[in-house]
Amino acid sequence: MPKNIFSRAQSRSLTRHHKIAMAGVATLGAAAIGFSAVPSGASTKTTTEAAQPAAVAYSTQQIKDVKASVTDQMAGASLKAEQIAAKKKADAAAAAKKKAAAEAAKKKAEAARKAKEAASRDAKRAQAKKAAVKSYPNNLDGWIRESLAILKKHDIPASYDGIHRNIMRESSGNPKAINNWDINAINGIPSKGLLQVIPPTFKHWHVPGTSWDIYDPVANITAACNYAADKYGSMDNVDSAY
Repeated sequence: MPKNIFSRAQSRSLTRHHKIAMAGVATLGAAAIGFSAVPSGASTKTTTEAAQPAAVAYSTQQIKDVKASVTDQMAGASLKAEQIAAKKKADAAAAAKKKAAAEAAKKKAEAARKAKEAASRDAKRAQAKKAAVKSYPNNLDGWIRESLAILKKHDIPASYDGIHRNIMRESSGNPKAINNWDINAINGIPSKGLLQVIPPTFKHWHVPGTSWDIYDPVANITAACNYAADKYGSMDNVDSAY
């Protein structure tokens, strides 16, 4: 009997524990059954949809806008390059024009300077020439010296002494002297002036640069010396009427 009583108590105790355990197992089993009851295709579908990447949205308008922007930038760069080139060209032209103007001004100034220097030289030469024109006193000594200067230019030989000696014999130094008694006077062509030259002789042997007035002292002396140089070699060789 006691053995059976122990067996029943143990049986009741185990049964309570078993019930609790069985309840937990049942709950777990139900969950497992519910999970396993989901179709395999549905599980695959869910996994695939979760792994699938989100679709990227894009617009062709944005690409067009980018292309247009790049084109505009290139056009702007090209226009800027053209403007820079045009400015360089304009600057070069302006510099060339300025340089040409400066060179023209320099040439003009140089020409003006040369003209001024030439005018100055001409003025100096004129002054020198004027200064070189020696003035002679209006007397016998001055007349002889001036005549000798002219004779020298024309390579006509004569000396101061030879001229002076013949003047004193012919007219005593009177430039208005005239011979009205000799053969020449009888023939209507009297001798005149310092060296008593007849008009035809004076006209024929007249020296350029002197007066055509036979009574002019310098012209009379010069023409007479020119005649004497041709006929006698020099007025120095004349010692009497000639």
